Amino acid sequence: MKRYALIGHPIGHTLSPPIHKRLFELAGIDGFEYTVKDIPPEELESNFAELKELDGFNITIPHKINIIKMCDRLDKSAERYHSVNCISVGEEAVGYNTDCVGFNRTVSMLGADKAQKVMLLGCGGVGRMAAIETVLGGAKLTVAVRKEDLPIAKALCEELDLLKPDSAEYCLLQDAKGDHDLIVNATPVGMSPNVNASPLSESALQGIRTSCFFDLIYNPGETLLMRLMKEKGAKVCGGMNMLVWQAVAAHEIWDGSEYEERDIVRLVKDMEELV
Repeated sequence: MKRYALIGHPIGHTLSPPIHKRLFELAGIDGFEYTVKDIPPEELESNFAELKELDGFNITIPHKINIIKMCDRLDKSAERYHSVNCISVGEEAVGYNTDCVGFNRTVSMLGADKAQKVMLLGCGGVGRMAAIETVLGGAKLTVAVRKEDLPIAKALCEELDLLKPDSAEYCLLQDAKGDHDLIVNATPVGMSPNVNASPLSESALQGIRTSCFFDLIYNPGETLLMRLMKEKGAKVCGGMNMLVWQAVAAHEIWDGSEYEERDIVRLVKDMEELV
């Protein structure tokens, strides 16, 4: 039997077990086990030998950085973000970051993989990843943030300019404007239970146009900003897409499974009904 797990602390309700169960079934793999292990930070290292007896495992907060030193080597994705959320166990324990894969595949599914002008709302951990992937994809990026986050946005744009000169600029959320091929919300504004909130005011929205909008929030399945963008004619999608696609990437790493996009789209919809 193949054995896999999700580790983190604390772990309450998580969609990982049903997502991975469906992915195993879609791949035609019968003998499998996917469990959830709540491991406090101080016990991570002492539990690693037991974790290496698994065939692979996913990692969530607060272990994504501390587990790096326990890996035998890192994939380029994990090296780039200094963060591991998936480990494949064989002769070596290899760390990966599949969040970036989930982000890029969602953008591609949305039809925005060729976007030339992108606006990113927020610049936290997942926002930084989205910013780097966007710039590496060749787009010109505008990072829109709250006033208190301006120093972080400035530092991020300087980092991005080292990757590609003149690739990024920043502004306040209330000053966001213009036409964009893609807008990505990487802020938590609009997340349950504050479902009536939006990082962009209605007045700001009047000066913004986009053909595609991707909200990294997955609960609720449709945020207020998603609805507002849809009313403006944009094609929209929520964060459940990224959550499922990063899990797909883990299965491709673990057992080489391949999936039809229509099956993943169905899985996303089913998971949205569970939140």
